[in-house]
Amino acid sequence: MLEVTYITLKVALAATVINFPFALYIGWILGRRNPRGRLILEVLISLPLALPPVVTGYALLLALGSRSPIGSFTQFVFGSDIIFTWVAASLAAAVVSFPLMVRSIIVAMSAVDPRLERSARSLGAGPVKTFFSITLPLSYQGVIAGTLLGFVRALSEFGATIIVAGNIPGVTQTLPLAIFAKVQTGRTSEAFELVAVSVILAVISLAIHNWLLSRSSNRGVI
Repeated sequence: MLEVTYITLKVALAATVINFPFALYIGWILGRRNPRGRLILEVLISLPLALPPVVTGYALLLALGSRSPIGSFTQFVFGSDIIFTWVAASLAAAVVSFPLMVRSIIVAMSAVDPRLERSARSLGAGPVKTFFSITLPLSYQGVIAGTLLGFVRALSEFGATIIVAGNIPGVTQTLPLAIFAKVQTGRTSEAFELVAVSVILAVISLAIHNWLLSRSSNRGVI
């Protein structure tokens, strides 16, 4: 159980780290700007939510397989494939959890008073300095809440992971995959134990997420 829990946390944490810089940038673009092609970008961001996770996993399998450019590159550099490794599991969890993270960050960023940013710009601050001194400090609780929401989703990822990373004990077997394997083999008592661990992890993460949202609401950020 400890090994499965460790792999699950490692995969979810890696997925969150992968997503964070992209989610922060896109959240800022869509929350504080009105870029051309906004509708297309929003559709692409939300696509993993609309597609069955198995489809997402199959797309990743094609993109990361040995015959793909990425797969050929990893074979040349590292001498091995990404697929059926914990890295592939992390990428699958990242893709599936990304929409939840970025949408929460968009909401947090869009709630920042634009007058404060204009004041900073009028005093000579550039876009980057304005972002780090005004926008991010005023929306950080919503950003953290969105990051936690993405982390929770990554913890529970199943469909895309089993396609692109398999269900390999000690390598890619996360809690959802382990529960699936236990149920398939009739080991229901062991499955219940893993379910309990999943519930505990989810409850802790969601409790922190909701606490941050309530604090942000009280401060008028979200």
